[in-house]
Amino acid sequence: MIILDLKAELAKLKMLEGRTPTTPEAARAGAFARLAPYRDGAIFSAKFAGTGAWERHPQGDEIVQIVEGSTILHLMTDAGRQSLTLSAGMMAIVPQNTWHQFEAPGGVCLLTATPQPTEHLSVDVEDPRSAGTR
Repeated sequence: MIILDLKAELAKLKMLEGRTPTTPEAARAGAFARLAPYRDGAIFSAKFAGTGAWERHPQGDEIVQIVEGSTILHLMTDAGRQSLTLSAGMMAIVPQNTWHQFEAPGGVCLLTATPQPTEHLSVDVEDPRSAGTR
């Protein structure tokens, strides 16, 4: 059994200001944390302002819980780009293998249950389906 004090864990995070899809891993230190293993992935937390890289999870759905602030969750679906505004207290389930990106100009703190592996893009593009992954 694992017990987490979420309030304490989230208090440890620093706000990553000005996040972009090309922000290097080193700059993310302290703003992102792996809290516990979960199924084939982990429970993660993050606190940032800006725009993240496009990502997808080939092995399963990702659960996203907004703790503080708000974000626009961009999803690339067969119908094209869909954008959903999420604020504190809201939860979203991102379907398996769906490219998605978080945009939080005013800042957001979130928790995720994320299956691994995760594919990320290391470039800033409008449509992730046309770019390579890392």
